[in-house]
Amino acid sequence: MSHTFNDSYSGENLNYTAFPMGGLGAGMICLDGTGTFSHMSLHHKPQIFHEPYMYAAISVKCGGDRIARLLAGPTPDWKIFFPWGTGFDSAGNGGHFNKIYGLPRFRHASFRSRFPFGEVCLEDKAVPLSTVISGWSPFLPGQADESSLPVAGVEYAFSNPTGQCIEFIFSFHSKNHFLQRESPGLHVRGVEKGFVFSQPGNSARPQDQADFCVECSHPDTKVNAAWFRGGWSDAQTAAWRSVEKGEVIEAQAHPQDASGSGASLYVPVALAPGQSVKIVIRMSWYVPFSDVYFGGQHSCCDGAKCDPNPEDFHQPWYAGHFSGIEEIRRYWRHQYDRLRLESEKFSQALHDTDMPPEMIEAVSANLSILKSPTMLRQKDGRIWAYEGCSDTTGCCEGSCTHVWNYAQAVAHLFPALERTMRETEFGPSQSDSGHQTFRAALPIGPQEGFWAGVDAAPMGSSAES
Repeated sequence: MSHTFNDSYSGENLNYTAFPMGGLGAGMICLDGTGTFSHMSLHHKPQIFHEPYMYAAISVKCGGDRIARLLAGPTPDWKIFFPWGTGFDSAGNGGHFNKIYGLPRFRHASFRSRFPFGEVCLEDKAVPLSTVISGWSPFLPGQADESSLPVAGVEYAFSNPTGQCIEFIFSFHSKNHFLQRESPGLHVRGVEKGFVFSQPGNSARPQDQADFCVECSHPDTKVNAAWFRGGWSDAQTAAWRSVEKGEVIEAQAHPQDASGSGASLYVPVALAPGQSVKIVIRMSWYVPFSDVYFGGQHSCCDGAKCDPNPEDFHQPWYAGHFSGIEEIRRYWRHQYDRLRLESEKFSQALHDTDMPPEMIEAVSANLSILKSPTMLRQKDGRIWAYEGCSDTTGCCEGSCTHVWNYAQAVAHLFPALERTMRETEFGPSQSDSGHQTFRAALPIGPQEGFWAGVDAAPMGSSAES
């Protein structure tokens, strides 16, 4: 289908549209062009085909009946038939354990990017509401720290264009499976107007530690942190039935070690004719360790097999500035409005221009790379980057100078971060003889071990170990 540059996408043009949310080097979750979530990459590496079982829905009261809809447009055909995995998660079974493809949806969707904001408009003649979804995360040029937060905001705006009062239930549901790693135990706990999923780490696998929080802005939010515990897809079925019935369920987490498979939020709403409401979902996460490492040597190894120190691996910037998920979610809650306003100023400045729409779309599309796992920001504040991303790993590691030294976005929007790349090149990446490697180890440090052989090359050589 044809597409007008810097305008809305619809129809087949939504098939591969995914808008990244998350801070610089802080992890990513995408708002798809249809309104669903995908590309969840929280563990400091790309997870391009990682779709969480997570969705928002409404149940609208129409006379004596109810209309239940996922707050999303039609599923792209390629997702339905994609070989997501083996056994019961494969396409032949609809990937039914961890997919939401069979739930009823709005008939039409369109998407528009106004970086760092992405907007999805939903339409369905059976639903008497005007519905718009906006996804974003802070992007404040010149303020690298505020732009490196592990957070995302998703706003659901509803308005009543009819002449009658409309009552409906907004709800948000999620399994916690997307945090599962090798360490045992996934936990759910309720917080005020929200819930927190936790995957504990241990001494052997500290990189498994992860927390993910979902909170709602509406004062009438009810939390169900105790999903039904059964077999197969019983929990997901029970959650959707609550949507169909227009139920509002409030329950504390299961008392037995707080284990559980998921949680839900419910908000009852009544809109008079012409009235509107905006319900904000605030997401935040905390994954302080990783298994991402390139070059150098583990501090404990000396050539022998050992359990490396977790700090020998990449740690994100936010892990050095926030003590945990509680501190992050509080900061996100208190600073949400301010950060949104500042991000809007950049968006307006970028798009309020007489430059050709092709150029504006190209610029904003490439800025999204800064919110992807292509770039990492380590604990001491320095940035490090891949040349690009494969589906599950970064591609061509080491802040390659023949790629990132040509880039313009970081230098112009976050000059302090760009300087850390120069400091790396003229510091740990430069030998006593003056030779610079064009790849930097991670965590950034003296270029030994993996890249050491490069200094044996003659000056001007492109040889690389």
